[in-house]
Amino acid sequence: MIILLLIWLVQWICHYISVYLDRDLSHQRTRTLQGTGVQSVRSWGAMLWTALQHGLFWAITGTLVLLLALCWWLRTRICEVDNSRDSESEESEEEDLPEMNMIGIFSRRFQLSVPKLSSRRQVVQELLTDLLRVCQNLFSDSFFPVLQPVIGVGSACEGWSTQKSEDVVYCMFVPLKPPRGHTFHLEPDPARETLPPSMRVRVELACTCAGEQPDQLCFLHHSQEELKRNQVASLLHTLCTGPYLDGEKIALWFQTFVISAWSVVPQSRRYRMKVLPSCRSCKMKLMKASGRSFFVEMVFSVQQGDSDIFLSSQPTEAQFPPSTTWLESYAVAEAKFFRHVSMQAPPHSCHLKCLRLCARLLEGSGLSIYALKTAVMHLLTLIPLSEWQHRRLLMRVDDIMNYLRCCLEETRLEHFFFGNEDMPEEISLPLAFQRAQPLNLFQHLAQDPAAQTEALQVLDKLQYHLYFEF
Repeated sequence: MIILLLIWLVQWICHYISVYLDRDLSHQRTRTLQGTGVQSVRSWGAMLWTALQHGLFWAITGTLVLLLALCWWLRTRICEVDNSRDSESEESEEEDLPEMNMIGIFSRRFQLSVPKLSSRRQVVQELLTDLLRVCQNLFSDSFFPVLQPVIGVGSACEGWSTQKSEDVVYCMFVPLKPPRGHTFHLEPDPARETLPPSMRVRVELACTCAGEQPDQLCFLHHSQEELKRNQVASLLHTLCTGPYLDGEKIALWFQTFVISAWSVVPQSRRYRMKVLPSCRSCKMKLMKASGRSFFVEMVFSVQQGDSDIFLSSQPTEAQFPPSTTWLESYAVAEAKFFRHVSMQAPPHSCHLKCLRLCARLLEGSGLSIYALKTAVMHLLTLIPLSEWQHRRLLMRVDDIMNYLRCCLEETRLEHFFFGNEDMPEEISLPLAFQRAQPLNLFQHLAQDPAAQTEALQVLDKLQYHLYFEF
């Protein structure tokens, strides 16, 4: 309002001066331009007196006073705003300081500085890629399973491993495709109703008579004598038990191959390799000349259609089914979900540190790490990713523990990949998963109140240890 008034006054003054000068010039045109200095002074005095009579002097004086007052007011307001901002900044820093100190304490206590897993994971991927290339060249004319590119899964590949750097195990899925003349058919295992579901991989022969090589033998249309004479053995006679793919036989076959072919792999010049005992996977310990070592586990898998759900040869710790039973695994979909979150989250997001901290806290408690991981995945879709900044680590840890407590109290924690409407589009699930009813991971607690009470008591102790012992 003041600025508009000043603009109006200036316009009025300019107009007044213009009118006055025009009138003065019209009078002076009738006069002579010659005169003495005294006459000039008198003329200016007359002009000033006339201006005073018309209020021009007072208008100019008033305008200057208003301008000075406006400048003083603006300066005062700027100082107030600056002081307010400085005060808010100091208060914010004072508020953040205790929290940042606590985050530092938590980081040291729970070793939240996650080892640099990505660089070593890349080394593992390159090594296994070279190893599989040797395998493909060696068995290209045979009828063993066709090994596909490895897929990193598990906490080490997702970036939140709780293990020390030298104990980290890099788990890699090795998808299997049927060789020429064979097909895979997935069948539910009628003898086992477990979670995760178990299935069997039936191997069937397929006609190859119409193939690109007309002289190749067909398992369906050539006699057993011809096949034996040419030393051609189908997959059914090598790595199957009955008509079903056998996980133990595949693991033994691949372990034997790794031992014999290691010297051909380029990385053999930098690492010494030792195959560790394992019934249904291939575990390797790789050692450098400096003495540093790390572990790799190759788990054989069969993909369900074109989805991110696989069948795994590796049993869980609680289950050890027959060697022809393959357990449904969501590890690939989980790894894909965490990659999606890392791409969408702000820089230095704390979601992996939160998961690492809570997982370290739950170690040895009897509470399920997989349940914790499921809870975190749900919260990553419920809480905006912009709220997972590093300075909010303690808030998010509190959210995770409280969410887990609510799930225990209600004895309900929904599986992340069944009937979840918040699933990112990048993750491909079988149609049955999309249409399925949510699956309760805490169903066993709903049927066992004593186990529920014990789990809540354990969580109470963990939360007390987390919040009141620092």
